[in-house]
Amino acid sequence: MNVEVTPLPGIGTRQDFVLRTGRRIGVITYRDGRSELIVSKRDDPDTCTASIPLSPDEAAALAGLLGAPQLVAELSKEHDGLSGVNTKQLPLVPGSPYDGRTLGDTQLRSRTAVSVVAVVRAGTVHPSPRPDFVMGGGDLLVTIGTSEGLAKAADVLDRG
Repeated sequence: MNVEVTPLPGIGTRQDFVLRTGRRIGVITYRDGRSELIVSKRDDPDTCTASIPLSPDEAAALAGLLGAPQLVAELSKEHDGLSGVNTKQLPLVPGSPYDGRTLGDTQLRSRTAVSVVAVVRAGTVHPSPRPDFVMGGGDLLVTIGTSEGLAKAADVLDRG
């Protein structure tokens, strides 16, 4: 996919790409941190046919909705056909016993035989987090393991 990045002097940047339908979709990121989801004409990226302003929290939520499932789908495709290997997104809810603590504090690998392959925070994917990675409420842990291990890992994250 070819993503075009266009500087908008005094405004910010536009990042967009052409959908298979021929329409352009993208994001304008303003210098003050605001974002706007845009749809433009294929032949004229400067002609915006629709726009949705997004607060930083809304942009992060949308990025998480789009990014985490894609990451899980890619991982699932990689281990397709391997029985007993599953991938799951596990949320770290605010107030969890591990909110503000390190990934190593969970001891997920030794307690459940589950590996955390990435953490999605505010739309940003942090691949291969180290044991000293500090987690926060709202993070989404992308995990891999057995069905039983994943169920145990979800319980550990919720209850400690």
